[in-house]
Amino acid sequence: MEKEIKILVVDDEDRIRRLLKMYLEREDFLVDEASDGQTALNRALSSDYDIILLDLMMPGKDGMEVCKELREKKTTPVIMLTAKGEEINRVQGFEAGTDDYIVKPFSPREVVLRVKALLRRSAAAGFVQSETSAKDMIVFPYLTIDNDAHRVLANDREVSLTPKEYELLLFLAKSPDKVFDRELLLREVWHYDFFGDLRTVDTHVKRLREKLNKVSEDAARMIVTVWGVGYKFEVSNG
Repeated sequence: MEKEIKILVVDDEDRIRRLLKMYLEREDFLVDEASDGQTALNRALSSDYDIILLDLMMPGKDGMEVCKELREKKTTPVIMLTAKGEEINRVQGFEAGTDDYIVKPFSPREVVLRVKALLRRSAAAGFVQSETSAKDMIVFPYLTIDNDAHRVLANDREVSLTPKEYELLLFLAKSPDKVFDRELLLREVWHYDFFGDLRTVDTHVKRLREKLNKVSEDAARMIVTVWGVGYKFEVSNG
């Protein structure tokens, strides 16, 4: 029996919530709603959602605050909905831990497609992929990436990563000792071709290292900064 996908739709506009709920329920997703940031955060922390569609501009606690607080405790995939299309807001959203970004006005069909794409990439809470055979694995001395189950083990202990942190680690680990500049990582991992503040990459690398370091300092040291260029995954380290 397939796992039911649970989605939380957060927007202070009733019309947008109803529209998204209608389109998502047509795809047999279970949909909960929240009209403000604090309610959304409470529900996101008390229940396991597969994806959260989160409006940026809301009265009280806004989407950026919700995402940052959520990321302190959970790795639930987040798609930010916002009427602000400026590049700086995209960067800030990614730095807060957003996995994808949709600018209003949007097509509900596009939202559904983005949700499905993120579900495929993230295998969110409980893992969407079923009965995997764990054949797609990358094994290093201190780190194992099980790509079938979307799991990362450092010194045989599981590391909880957001979908974007996982994608970044996997991308680097697939080409050990190869140096990637920030622009390329932004393009390949975030799938956005825009010029701007490259701190998005730096922030995610920092977070990734911190999470690995809590479990294994040796695994964390495998992600190496190449000053003036970018980053690489160094297998020979240690």
